[in-house]
Amino acid sequence: MGIVNLTSDSFYAGSRTPNESAVIKRIEKMMDEGSAMVDLGAMSSRPGASIISPEEEWVRLSAVLKLVRQNFPSLLLSLDTLHSFTAAKALDLGIDIINDISGGTFDPEMMKVVGRYDVPFVVMHMKGMPEDMQVNPLYENVVTEVFDFFVEQMAEAERYGIVDVILDPGFGFGKTLSHNYQLLQNLHAFEILRYPLLAGVSRKGMIQQIVDQKSDNALNGTTAVHMLALMKGARILRVHDVKEAMECIKIWEKFNDPDTDISEVGSYIV
Repeated sequence: MGIVNLTSDSFYAGSRTPNESAVIKRIEKMMDEGSAMVDLGAMSSRPGASIISPEEEWVRLSAVLKLVRQNFPSLLLSLDTLHSFTAAKALDLGIDIINDISGGTFDPEMMKVVGRYDVPFVVMHMKGMPEDMQVNPLYENVVTEVFDFFVEQMAEAERYGIVDVILDPGFGFGKTLSHNYQLLQNLHAFEILRYPLLAGVSRKGMIQQIVDQKSDNALNGTTAVHMLALMKGARILRVHDVKEAMECIKIWEKFNDPDTDISEVGSYIV
């Protein structure tokens, strides 16, 4: 899942696309490098960011979304939003997946909308909101708390007729460095829930802090964590750097099945 940010303040500057031409070029590059889907976001959810209104979000998104769908009619498009207003308008224009950082808890209408359009829904765990989520987040046990959250939101999604759910433990969203690595180490525990796991770790603080680098220089560390996530059960990687992530996936696939025809390596689909 390649990341395309329609914002000027996302934590990694390399993911920002300042105009429509840049968006098209970035998506073309991602598709050439093997991306299976693209996640569009019009609001930064970096630590300290404020939630923007759905109207402002739609102003940023609407023209770009129409252009992207026209240029890439068969591309799987995900929308990163926690507003049902934005989700509904985007679904009318051909968005395929809704990716909600609040897991459906911020906007009470979100699951109704997703269920009505019958599209996959990414349920992410976040403690607090972006503005305050990194202010001393506390857990008795981060793994069991995230697990319980998933169980609760899966039941809620089912109530609204949502059939396809993707689970995202929310690395960096209301978690300390220790919490993030506890989740990574125990990622396989969520496989019992029988929904695909998404790992969004690309260039995040949990990598920057370990390798003592800013996001611009956190690619090598990201690749290392991507491999760990795959080995622990992740089935979707949400990434800034598609080429490097695909190389990681190809090696992981070959490691899992040494007899695989090399021409088929890298064709992994959830």
